[in-house]
Amino acid sequence: MAMTSVQTSPLARKLSAFVTMSDVELAALEHLHRRRRSFVPGRDMVHQGQSQQAAYILLSGWVCSYKIQPDGTRQIVDFQVPGDFLGLRSVLLRTSDHSFEPIVNIEAAEVWASDLLEAFAQTPRLATAILWAASRDEAMLVEHLVGLGRRDAEARLAHFLLELGSRLTLVGMGSKEGYDCPLTQYQLADGLGLSAVHVNRVLRQLREDGLVTVREGHVAFHDYGRLVELAGFDPAYLDETGPLLK
Repeated sequence: MAMTSVQTSPLARKLSAFVTMSDVELAALEHLHRRRRSFVPGRDMVHQGQSQQAAYILLSGWVCSYKIQPDGTRQIVDFQVPGDFLGLRSVLLRTSDHSFEPIVNIEAAEVWASDLLEAFAQTPRLATAILWAASRDEAMLVEHLVGLGRRDAEARLAHFLLELGSRLTLVGMGSKEGYDCPLTQYQLADGLGLSAVHVNRVLRQLREDGLVTVREGHVAFHDYGRLVELAGFDPAYLDETGPLLK
């Protein structure tokens, strides 16, 4: 079969780590990509408490998901990269329990609940692959909770940078050498439960130790093995051992 655009899309690359997709499944995935929209930073795609909204497949750019507390303060829950589904759980539950805000200019495919249900009914293997991706995202949130509760600042930041690298490598946008990253120190601090001053101090220490440099929108790994050891990073929870379904 000739290579199609959806085959090289970030989501297809991601799902291929779990399932080898057939022509029928690729066609269903292509259908989910058909409504393409652009968004600018600083304006929510989906806001907390919104009902009957669409889900989105992130095609390019970065997004943060966050919750607003009763006192008006914000807590970033996670960052989304190309290939991620945004708001999948909220579509199925019909109300969003958090907001999504682009960090940079992004392109995303808008997916209605009816589109998902139709795709799931017609292609159960694709549905299983999307469930795998959602389960993987849940496993990452568990790791983030462990990080907040049990890892010191150095290990927490190192683990986060390594996890981002693995996520981006899966969609062809990173390697053990590094990756482009638009996150500011303030955004890192918000997502990691640290102050921006503390993040700056930790990044400087990691750089001086010859482990990693985060500068001008790029993360450069200098000693990947030592950074893994410092973070206690075990990528097993990311389940990237190759397709389970042939």
